[in-house]
Amino acid sequence: MTAPVHRPALIVADGWKDYQLLDCGNGMKQERWGPYTLVRPDPQIIWPRRAGPDWKEWDGYYHRSEKGGGQWEYRKPLPDSWKVAYERLGLTFRIHPTSFKHTGLFPEQAVNWDWFSARIKAARAAGREPTVLNLFGYTGAASCAAAKAGASVCHVDAAEGMVKWCKENAALSGLADAPIRYIVDDCLKFVRREQKRGRRYDAIIMDPPTYGRGSTGEMWKLEDHLWELLSECRALLSDRPEFLLINAYTARLSPTVVGNLLTELMHGRGGTITAGEVGLPIRVDGKVLPCGIYGRWAA
Repeated sequence: MTAPVHRPALIVADGWKDYQLLDCGNGMKQERWGPYTLVRPDPQIIWPRRAGPDWKEWDGYYHRSEKGGGQWEYRKPLPDSWKVAYERLGLTFRIHPTSFKHTGLFPEQAVNWDWFSARIKAARAAGREPTVLNLFGYTGAASCAAAKAGASVCHVDAAEGMVKWCKENAALSGLADAPIRYIVDDCLKFVRREQKRGRRYDAIIMDPPTYGRGSTGEMWKLEDHLWELLSECRALLSDRPEFLLINAYTARLSPTVVGNLLTELMHGRGGTITAGEVGLPIRVDGKVLPCGIYGRWAA
């Protein structure tokens, strides 16, 4: 039995209080992260600003370099990091503007945290103790959300600094003693070792990069390795899996491609497959900024 793929055009993360996408235009976005306003580039923003080329209100501004990369300009000294809360799920995260323009959090993913948190809570209400594997886990927002909902979580990322950041976010969210395993490893190699160890998971979350390197220099290329990883992950699913979530931030994949991958992967399992875009509402004019794509399989 093949599950049909449902393709909603867009799901929007509109449950934030500590974060807000204020305005967008001319390749840049103006965001409020708790008490501070940051301006950063975004390649999706190809439309002009209605109010002119520049914003007057900002605390940090990321300038692109013609040689690649860029740097932050600050109008006043900012702390090295600060906290923002996602109150809907009782989560708190450390925000730190990095040299590659990121802040350590993708706020649009809150709409996925809400979705799988509800599924984890429903599984627990039915008497199950769900286990979740989070691959390419970055700073661990999804791991914290799953643990907060009551799952046992295994968080995997090849970068030691990101795994440490996940531990900090867990502590900030009251999850210092939660059942979270923190693993620094190449995701594909880790999945294969978990198979040999006989481990199984009720849910898998992954956010694979377009390109990357493993903990010992292994090269990752999305088009070449994603299906291989998905196939290996299928063997890690328990006899009664709850969900599988794929996130992607590359133009090389479309929601239809992700839906097709999940259809092939979960053939014979039944369930429901949805695929589409995640986005953030823009306060100034009500538009939505698309921020990536997702694919979900749910039992």
